[in-house]
Amino acid sequence: MADHLSGKSVIVTGAGNGFGKLTARKLGAAGARVACLDIDGAAAEAVAAGIRSAGGQALAFAADVTRIDDMRAAAAATVAAFGAIDVLVNNAGIMPLAYVADHAAALPAWERCIDINLKGMMNGTIAVHDQMLAQGRGHIVNLSSIYGNRPTAGAAVYGATKAAVDYFSHALRQEARGRIKVTVIKPTGVIATGLGDTVVNKAAGAPIVGHNMTEFYADYGKLGLGDAGDLTDPEAIGYGFLAPEHIADAIVHAIDQPWGVSISDITVRASGDHYIN
Repeated sequence: MADHLSGKSVIVTGAGNGFGKLTARKLGAAGARVACLDIDGAAAEAVAAGIRSAGGQALAFAADVTRIDDMRAAAAATVAAFGAIDVLVNNAGIMPLAYVADHAAALPAWERCIDINLKGMMNGTIAVHDQMLAQGRGHIVNLSSIYGNRPTAGAAVYGATKAAVDYFSHALRQEARGRIKVTVIKPTGVIATGLGDTVVNKAAGAPIVGHNMTEFYADYGKLGLGDAGDLTDPEAIGYGFLAPEHIADAIVHAIDQPWGVSISDITVRASGDHYIN
């Protein structure tokens, strides 16, 4: 197989944990030069150090995606170090699920959600846009969600930010046609990530499984009992709980293409998942 990763300069936001951490590691192992960005600079450096210790090239920056100056500084430093920005992965995000009736408790988290999920993605794009056009090519990968497909109770704000990611991404693709490739990655529910820690009201996660709610909670209970069987076996057609590695693999796959091939949209599901969106 042809190698379309080796030597590419890639910025990954939210690289200190979750999908971003896994993606940065996989890209570094494949020969990409990785700029690891995270609001937690120590976490970003730990990921970059791991890539370097394995023989790869990586830098780390403490950067808040909600601050355009942080993103512009990180982009400039990446160009200074690697000579280009071939790919940006806008991965940083939070998931403060809550019903609108929870507004008294949820409003600060919702405001931050809009700032990170939408404004952060926009800031990242702005920070690399002119550089990519000057280079004559570039690739932006944006993390959306199945929550962005259609309205879902309990996700009014989170889902709206992810729908906005879709809209922004495809508008950019139309504007930049042939100069900047744009990919939207849509994970379904992935239990083993830090996103669950940002949920405000746990009950607000139920509508996404709809009529499968009883089965979902029964299967979820099996995880803690150690008898999940096919539910946690990716080789089984009944695989029900997607591991975060599969999302990172999808991101890497979208990047590992010839410059003339653009994978526009990817939704990654476990074959037996419970989600109705």
